[in-house]
Amino acid sequence: MKKAASEENRPAMEAYMKHHFPFYGIKSPQRKEVLSPYLRTAGKLPYEQSIHLVYSLWKRREREFQYAALAIFEKQKKNLPITAKEDILYFVTHKSWWDTVDHLASHMSGAYFQHYPELLSSTLQQWITDENMWVRRTALLTQLKYKDKTNKDLLFYLIEECMDENEFFIEKAIGWALREYSKTDSEAVESFVARQSLAKLSEREALKWLQNQRRKQK
Repeated sequence: MKKAASEENRPAMEAYMKHHFPFYGIKSPQRKEVLSPYLRTAGKLPYEQSIHLVYSLWKRREREFQYAALAIFEKQKKNLPITAKEDILYFVTHKSWWDTVDHLASHMSGAYFQHYPELLSSTLQQWITDENMWVRRTALLTQLKYKDKTNKDLLFYLIEECMDENEFFIEKAIGWALREYSKTDSEAVESFVARQSLAKLSEREALKWLQNQRRKQK
């Protein structure tokens, strides 16, 4: 990481993340190149070994280390033990910002509940009332890639639980979750949006894909 650092890139990358984290200034293609030899073996590690490395990287100062941790963690998607839920929650609630939380929600949390679907409803209902906003956002985005496997009633329930919050990241997540599900069940999403008083941002994001599709058909 240190060898690949770029002082030229660093200020813009830190500004893009609102100066929440220091950066080495390593852009995605270079970071993947640095990580490549490690990722080839990361998926072969036992979960306990791999997660120890992920935690170690998460505690490092520069943001690129958290991105490296996510890449290594993702190699364990097929091997997640039932206890991995607590690991996911830890990473969601530490050094939290949308860049890591959204990946954890849609990739790791999403994968976890595909392994343990019996825990999906009860866990997300618990998360949506958590005082930590990033945990609530994770609850909304966990089913993002589920398509026709989405628990529609649960998704709508989660949205109803937090749709009155005046919080940008929640409003945006509601719209994003609905937009993705509209690609699977447009009628259900349109009906839900019509009968709810969603924030303007949520409604606009929710219907964006459908409106674009209709414009293309004209």
